Amino acid sequence: MEIINVNHLTKNYGSGRGVFDVSFSVHEGEVFGFLGPNGAGKSTTIRHLMGFSKPQSGQTQIFGKDTFSRYNEILGNVGYIPGEIALPAGLTGWEFIRMMQNLQHCRNDERLKTLLDLFELNPSGETKRMSLGVKRKLAVVTAFMSDPQVLILDEPTSGLDPVMQEVFVSFIKDEKQRGKTILLSSHIFSEVDATCDRIAIIKDGKIVSDFIADDLKHASRKQYKVRFSDAGEYASFLQTGEKTDKWEIVKKEPDVFRLVLSTDDRYINDVIELLSRYKVTDFEHLKETLEDYFMRYYKEDKNFGGALS
Repeated sequence: MEIINVNHLTKNYGSGRGVFDVSFSVHEGEVFGFLGPNGAGKSTTIRHLMGFSKPQSGQTQIFGKDTFSRYNEILGNVGYIPGEIALPAGLTGWEFIRMMQNLQHCRNDERLKTLLDLFELNPSGETKRMSLGVKRKLAVVTAFMSDPQVLILDEPTSGLDPVMQEVFVSFIKDEKQRGKTILLSSHIFSEVDATCDRIAIIKDGKIVSDFIADDLKHASRKQYKVRFSDAGEYASFLQTGEKTDKWEIVKKEPDVFRLVLSTDDRYINDVIELLSRYKVTDFEHLKETLEDYFMRYYKEDKNFGGALS
């Protein structure tokens, strides 16, 4: 059953900014990763899902209801962590929690205590004097304290220290086991890789890949690094092995007599048989990570710089 739906969503802010014909769905009990750097369109999509903005075209739905026109019927059972935390001034953390409980029409002090203990949060101080990490913890606690069925999380661990990031990842796994439907927008590969069932990559406001996480981990096509004993062996192999449909040479390093080739599992015996004719000093399987896969789409982006911000 599809709980979250984004159908051909477009919001054009001009100068290439916005989202353009974005479509995806999140099924009940699924953790869906929305991966991309800042400015790619993640937060814009989430703002539409939360009913904060009206699409120029397309539609966003939760529980089969339009999120802009019927947000008041939806959001009582949706937990939300915004990408940037802006807490109201003049309140203590406790006052903010009580205010959110009133807005959610739910007060579950037992679950609240569990969350406060888990994230080691003391909400007694004034919100304006809280550090970014404490504000983020407060946002996490208030998003989950009503035990909603749907969680929409925009960069949820930004500002948390590494220990709390691990606590959060473990907590999301537990919530997944309880059947929660979760949209996790993030630029942290390890966080997405550890929790998500499916992942979409967004670039320049468009979905460029949407895949099952396990398919990447168990893909039949693999890469291997091969090093030859000398320049002659290296050149000889290229003459024989470069022209074939069974594998592809994706990287050449002639200075160190090394190359990387890509092949499907069904051809690995052919690869090994050919390599056995040459003096090979190193043969290594290169496991493709989520970051490797992501960089296929961003490695040519001069504005990206090769690292997520």
